[in-house]
Amino acid sequence: MTKVWFITGSSRGLGRSLTEAVLAKGDSVAATARDITSLKDLENKYPDQIYSLKLDVTQENEIHDAINGTIAHFGRIDVLVNNAGFGITGAVEGYTTEQVTSQLETNLYAPIALTRAVLPIMRKQKSGHILQVSSIGG
Repeated sequence: MTKVWFITGSSRGLGRSLTEAVLAKGDSVAATARDITSLKDLENKYPDQIYSLKLDVTQENEIHDAINGTIAHFGRIDVLVNNAGFGITGAVEGYTTEQVTSQLETNLYAPIALTRAVLPIMRKQKSGHILQVSSIGG
């Protein structure tokens, strides 16, 4: 049985590579990104398997809209991949409060909000997997 993946940060890097691999395997993907124009080639190649969604993971209303849209489109979510993130480089005393707040909102609070939004769906389905991606660089 094919699975439905919900992947954040699908437009580049690890998220893009994972999205491509999942689609090539035959599974479906709700591919999210702040700018979905870079996903057009995948939409053309896998029109029935990909559902591209504009998503700023720091906005809870957008999270709920994206989750609900995915359920309306595919009927379920089998795998949540919390991949979106970024890092701040440089000396810590040079960081602004806004930079730190933005990083925490993206790398910590967003995965928590996404997990909280998808858990009731997975519990109702009696199945699901949640993957958390982190790195030294963000």
